[in-house]
Amino acid sequence: MFTGIITGLGRIVSADALGADASHGKRLAIETPPGYLDDVQLGDSIALNGACMTATSFDTATNRFTVDISAESLDKTAGLGQVGRVNLEKALRAHDRLGGHIVSGHVDGLGHVTHFAPVGESWELRISAPKAMAQYLAYKGSITVNGVSLTVNRVTDSADACEFSINLIPHTLENTTLGDLKTGSRVNLEVDLIARYVARMLGKSGEV
Repeated sequence: MFTGIITGLGRIVSADALGADASHGKRLAIETPPGYLDDVQLGDSIALNGACMTATSFDTATNRFTVDISAESLDKTAGLGQVGRVNLEKALRAHDRLGGHIVSGHVDGLGHVTHFAPVGESWELRISAPKAMAQYLAYKGSITVNGVSLTVNRVTDSADACEFSINLIPHTLENTTLGDLKTGSRVNLEVDLIARYVARMLGKSGEV
């Protein structure tokens, strides 16, 4: 489990194929900030852009660790198949502060940025989400975007999609990869776990 509070900015420095065709996944090598891996053990869960991965090796001397990601996971996520910056979060410990909201690290769907522009000292980010996710999005509810716990400011439904708006303060832009986004960028989305159970109890649950 995670909280959606990013604990470090990493960079995928290599993405090597694990087989000869698209049915195979990749082995990713991720570079971390100095000291980030000091309390990491083999098999620990670390979220990359909101997707929970297992550390298969690590080297504290070079500040790098590796994960193996399946072809299925590559198909269902964005930003994990090539070299580039990623948001990092280590798994929640029982005594940690729950600074964001309860996050499982399982990507529910891919959205795309429809608008990203400054508003005063902050930035407004609008994302179009799959229609199936609309029932889990609500004003002042929580959503995870590329692993970052955020608050929904507005929701607009259409026939085939659901657009939601969030406000990003400068601190968030400086300490996550969200500042790299632009119109058209694909993002990993995870809906609020509580919203999922509420929908189930109301008999409105569907696959996302």
